[in-house]
Amino acid sequence: MAEGIVLEIGIGSGQNLPFYNSDKVTKIIGVDPDDAIWKRSATRRDACQIEVERIGLSGEDIPLPKNLADTVVVTYALCTIPDPVKALREMSRILKPGGRILFSEHGRAPDTDIVKWQSRIDPIWSKIAGGCHSGRDIPDLFKQADLTFESLEHMYIPGPKVLGYNYWGVAYP
Repeated sequence: MAEGIVLEIGIGSGQNLPFYNSDKVTKIIGVDPDDAIWKRSATRRDACQIEVERIGLSGEDIPLPKNLADTVVVTYALCTIPDPVKALREMSRILKPGGRILFSEHGRAPDTDIVKWQSRIDPIWSKIAGGCHSGRDIPDLFKQADLTFESLEHMYIPGPKVLGYNYWGVAYP
């Protein structure tokens, strides 16, 4: 569960805001480059009992000091960040010692035939889906960023298999 100062990468329209516990979270700093989607979060932000601020950038170069956040939350954003390994390293830098990264992402499927389809659709899909890449190897991205999994789960969720393989868990530096 998120606690303390939370850095949310890809805060977007604020879908996660209703799920933060105001008894445990003191502030949310959202990172998202999309001004239009941020405007759509106004109702959720107004209803949130926690202070929410936004940094209108991608996740690779976040102008925050080292060891600021107690928790980093990233949901369905690593697929669109141009350099996800650099972004994960930034999350690690901003995270306090003992802090955790809570994540949920879609990515590379375990089935060779599905991976082929992910590779085939990716050039078109990324253009029509805001830069989303359908088959990034999520565990490998975390490993490249020198992060360790406290927990890692993965499976297909309902929907098209080519977009439905999901990973979620907790990681730390």
